[in-house]
Amino acid sequence: MSAVLKEQAVGVPVLDGWFTLDEQRPHLLGTRCTACGTYYFPKLKGFCRNPDCNGESFEEVPLSRTGKLWSFTSAAYQPPEPYVQVDKEAFVPFAIAAVELAKEKMIVLGQVVAGTGVESLRAGLEMELVLEPLADGKLTWKWKVAA
Repeated sequence: MSAVLKEQAVGVPVLDGWFTLDEQRPHLLGTRCTACGTYYFPKLKGFCRNPDCNGESFEEVPLSRTGKLWSFTSAAYQPPEPYVQVDKEAFVPFAIAAVELAKEKMIVLGQVVAGTGVESLRAGLEMELVLEPLADGKLTWKWKVAA
């Protein structure tokens, strides 16, 4: 990809409306059922999936930025689209984390920041949401071990 195209993509989210673009304190954007308080990510429309609720109204809410590492794995293969890899020969395995959000107690999957492999992860670690660019410059959320 040319430097011009990559520069134009900076600050552009890979998925519109899924997370805030606050580089210091990003949040995933979910919904909360106004009837029972159940949280959803990605955002939910229609009817509440909680079997004890008949709610059909949701409010958009920023989700917790932190949580505990519940599980993790290594993605040791070239993933399919829409994952962007400018140079397919330059693929580097990466870690994927399942993080239980602090307030919502729901599990959200995401890639772990570049340079952090599975050998440095263990269940129960405190994790923090951050933004990191993909190869095309578009931003996505990732998890990093909290300081």
